[in-house]
Amino acid sequence: MARALYIHWPFCLAKCPYCDFNSHVRDSVDAALWKESLLADLRHEATLAGGEPLESIFFGGGTPSLMPPALVAALLAEAEKLLGFAPGIEITLEANPSSVEASKFADLAAAGVNRVSLGLQSLDDAALRFLGRLHSAREGLQALDTAQKAFARVSFDLIYALPSQSPEAWRAQLGRALGLGTGHLSLYQLTIEPGTRFETMVRREDFVPLDDDAAADLFTLTRDMTAAGGLPAYEISNHARPGEESRHNLAYWRYQDYAGIGPGAHGRRGGFATTRHKKPENWLAAVERNGSGLQEERQLGKAEQASEALLMGLRLAEGVDLALLSARFGMAETALVDLREVERHAELGFVRQEGTRLIITEKGMPLLDALLAKLVADELVQA
Repeated sequence: MARALYIHWPFCLAKCPYCDFNSHVRDSVDAALWKESLLADLRHEATLAGGEPLESIFFGGGTPSLMPPALVAALLAEAEKLLGFAPGIEITLEANPSSVEASKFADLAAAGVNRVSLGLQSLDDAALRFLGRLHSAREGLQALDTAQKAFARVSFDLIYALPSQSPEAWRAQLGRALGLGTGHLSLYQLTIEPGTRFETMVRREDFVPLDDDAAADLFTLTRDMTAAGGLPAYEISNHARPGEESRHNLAYWRYQDYAGIGPGAHGRRGGFATTRHKKPENWLAAVERNGSGLQEERQLGKAEQASEALLMGLRLAEGVDLALLSARFGMAETALVDLREVERHAELGFVRQEGTRLIITEKGMPLLDALLAKLVADELVQA
């Protein structure tokens, strides 16, 4: 059953123009109410998600570094009591690099957080202003230094493929990032998501996104530089020194069970998909009414589970083991993937097979979405 726990904190100081996550700006937050409500949501999941002890916990958002450290400590203590912690559990918290939040890092580490994911997003002030970030590049680097002193493991995010970004500019920034000494980098191309302020701005022609060919060149440059720098890609956008991969995110990509609590949190446990109310006020009302923020609990068919496992697993450099998936879901390998398309794309150099494992190659990774549509069996795509 679930060996990973996701905790969502939905609040931010401002909504970034590229963000389509479940994040909200509020004038004030009742910390005591949120503590009791999150603990209630956790207790509900704990009654259903039993089994082996937790191997990872992830505080996502929103901006979890805005949480009072005492609240983080209370949630971790309750999770350990109810679910148990495996030796060496990974406990990650997403943080923004403002000086206010960085001042909490030591207290968050004392509460039990041992890994932080820092949203630097850029090392360039002009890019940060374009991205709607509230911190400067200097403030971001100061926060990174504080984080590296407080936590055993540190990752940070950068967004690239910005409008008009040149290979030379990205090469210089990524080279600087690789020299900052973290064991993990999350490097995301800017995408214009529906419903975001950037989508409105593009529609109004306020700016023109970087074209696909230029973005693909930057993707290849990113893979080459991180591999040469000792942080090869282990997932399409995530790069790590061997042994420093995000164990929590690997649970998602390897399609292992995980529990999710807090507004908008998703979960997968025992063949069921769980979703929670997204709007903070609606989630709070549901917890008060029902003892949890659960909005829906839906049983997944084997075909839908197999489809999700393939779509997630093929993002990884390790690929997926078709024999294991076949045994897990009671489906023949021919019901999982189109073997003719696998053979055709192997000849083109986009995929390869190592025994029963199917892997997207370096050449194929920039075309991942298109390849998934071809490789995954039609019956699963329609599941």
